[in-house]
Amino acid sequence: MDAERLARETQHGRERGLSKADAKRAIEGFTVATTKALKMGDRLSLAGFGSFSISKRSARTGRNPRTGKEIQIAAKNVVKFKAGAELSKAVN
Repeated sequence: MDAERLARETQHGRERGLSKADAKRAIEGFTVATTKALKMGDRLSLAGFGSFSISKRSARTGRNPRTGKEIQIAAKNVVKFKAGAELSKAVN
């Protein structure tokens, strides 16, 4: 979501919502806080929206599709997102 859309979505009738600058700061703040929490191994839950967590992917052997040569793929952490019930219901 971009800051302009977030600013627009926070307006209610004649009430003024967030400015684009405030919306941008909110998105950046959320991104920084989420990144820090996940780096520390924490799970981040937003009620009704969903939860973010880290999953460890182990090292494995893959294959280069162009050459067919085997390659080693390093282990890494991947971000997982599980949609909450309200979000799932809203999009279906």
